Amino acid sequence: MTVVEHVPCKAIMNTSVPGVLFQSLAVFLVNIIAITDGITLGWTAPLIPYLISDESHIKMTIHEAEMIETWLLYGAITGLPITMLLVDKIGRKKSVLVSCCVLAVCWILVAVATNVSLIYGARFVMGLGLNMAYVAMPMYVGEISHKNIRGLLSSFTFIFMLLGVLIIYCVGPYFSYYVPPIISITLLIIQFVGFIFMPESAYYLLSKGKEEDAKASLSKFRNNIGVEEEFAEMKETNEKNKTEQGRIQDIFLVRSYRKAILIMLFLNLSQLLSSYEILLMNLHNILETAESNYISPSIVGIVFSAVTLIAAVSAATVIDRFGRKILMIISSFLTALCLLAVSVYFHMKYLEYDLSHISWLPTVAVMAYAVSFKFGLGIVPIVLTSEIFAPKMKAIGMTLADGMYVVSSIGALQLYFFLRDAYGIHVPFYLFSFCTFLAGPYVWLFVPETKGKTLDEIQNVLKEPRILMIGRRG
Repeated sequence: MTVVEHVPCKAIMNTSVPGVLFQSLAVFLVNIIAITDGITLGWTAPLIPYLISDESHIKMTIHEAEMIETWLLYGAITGLPITMLLVDKIGRKKSVLVSCCVLAVCWILVAVATNVSLIYGARFVMGLGLNMAYVAMPMYVGEISHKNIRGLLSSFTFIFMLLGVLIIYCVGPYFSYYVPPIISITLLIIQFVGFIFMPESAYYLLSKGKEEDAKASLSKFRNNIGVEEEFAEMKETNEKNKTEQGRIQDIFLVRSYRKAILIMLFLNLSQLLSSYEILLMNLHNILETAESNYISPSIVGIVFSAVTLIAAVSAATVIDRFGRKILMIISSFLTALCLLAVSVYFHMKYLEYDLSHISWLPTVAVMAYAVSFKFGLGIVPIVLTSEIFAPKMKAIGMTLADGMYVVSSIGALQLYFFLRDAYGIHVPFYLFSFCTFLAGPYVWLFVPETKGKTLDEIQNVLKEPRILMIGRRG
């Protein structure tokens, strides 16, 4: 199997990777929507304190404010059938453009909202739009990227999302309620205007019988270098896929598809049960509960998002050098330790110990969590999502994986609220620490290494009868 020898951060500017600049431009433009996703996900953390305050122009209770988080996820799960249909019917590119328009309208509704019901409605439809984007974006990036930098380019989705979180954490507590919608709408307009001129994925065009358009697309993304050989491989793969119907039941009946969906199910569960989205949406309230004497929750939120962004960028530069598995394994163990530290602190606080001398511990643990999570658990699953599904099954497989992610998000969020209110905030964090620890052994045993492999080579690995992936090299 092919092994990547060069360092990915150099590869992005290395002419030995054909068409790297045009691929990078396309990936940059398609991922602008991920910045608005970060703003959307992080919006509740700094805004809920305002929305439940006496100064809010929209009166709501703490329960109504917390439901804002859940309505986004309800919209995402409702949009699954639409997403599954559109990404294959109109293509990856047009699906992203549709998402841009939907999200822009939703942010306008948030800006003009005068009651909580309108915010619920806007967040629900935002979930629909983001669901479509998060299926179409990884498909597009995975299909246009050269295999030597596919891991790096696929990482940009989460990096841009984290940039959005940093923006909302910087803006939310200190600026007007109307500033985040203005920023998001502006970004979406920029993306629509820029991305509309990018070519559609050659894989998608070839699957629709548009051979000349597919070759033209590949030529642009490879700068006319090595196109004939790669296009011949793509045609061969496409011919194989024509014998497969791409039915939903094939996900469970065909060994390689079944392996892929089970891997994504577990990785998505690992991500969510490591509590990242819960921290993202509730960080300010969690830190206020910790009663730190050293730094305000708003400042911690900004530093947390900045550290997370730096960690994700660092991970992106090494993911094609060291591989996906080792990053995931190390990340799961270190992240579990960080969550355990938070759990123990809140447990001692629950037992009414005097913790004034270590009130810094939750802040430090959260910062360490930001680094350890984003160096593996937070970035590898999105890369694998773009790699492990066969072209014929990408729409179905990635939509189902996304649906599992959303359902798990709702479950994890509601589980957190229930355990926090019923038994104390330390209990859900103990659970999250244990679940995160389990991710390491699972990845070691069952997840194949995809570093340096073409999409067709990855499918060949998944088709093998072996279940355990230990001992498999590059």
